[in-house]
Parts: sequence; C-alpha cells; structure tokens
Amino acid sequence: MKHVVIIASLALFASLSAQAQTDTPRFDQRQVNQQQRIEQGVASGQLTQREATRLDNGQARLQSKEDRAKADGVVTPQERARLQHAENEQSRRIYREKHDRQHDLNHDGKKDRPARRN
Repeated sequence: MKHVVIIASLALFASLSAQAQTDTPRFDQRQVNQQQRIEQGVASGQLTQREATRLDNGQARLQSKEDRAKADGVVTPQERARLQHAENEQSRRIYREKHDRQHDLNHDGKKDRPARRN
C-alpha cells in the first residue's frame, strides 16, 4: 500500500511539473486584454472593420506561435521571450491603429472623413 501511494504521488508530481512547463498564464491574459482592446476600438469607432480584421489576424498569429512553443511540452525561456516580444509588437500595432485618426464612428464599414475646416 505504501508503494502505491508513493507511485501515485510521483505520477501527480510529474504531471504537475509537466503542466507548469507549458503554462503561459501571462500570455493568455494578455491575449484576452488585447482582444478586448480591439473589440472596444470597433465599438467606439476608433477602428475600422478592415483594421480590426488585420489586428484579429495578428492575434491569431500570436496564438499559433504559442501553440508551436507548447508543442514539444516545454516552453523554454527563449520561447517565452519571443512570445513576449511578439505580444509587445502586437500591442503597439493596436495602439497605432486606434490612434491613427481613421474612424468609423457611424459603423457603416467606411472610414469617416474629418470635418473640413475653412
């Protein structure tokens, strides 16, 4: 009976340590936050539909990078650094697109033109 408990404990520890090597909770939370920023930009009219689609495709590329990093069962520190760098670039893209003065305030799918000044 003692051996069964020891073996079960070792198996549990091995599965927990393997899971810890592939967990990326910061990456996952940041993905959620960035997706919310995109959705908020569409809702407020800061992003056109075309910009939002392009940013959503960028989010999908980030997810595939994470999936590739997890594929072998271990996310190395170098892979984590590459993922963080890619997240930083995507975050900058979201910011630039939301602040580039292209708006779709009436949500008709076309860029609104700023009012002309005489």
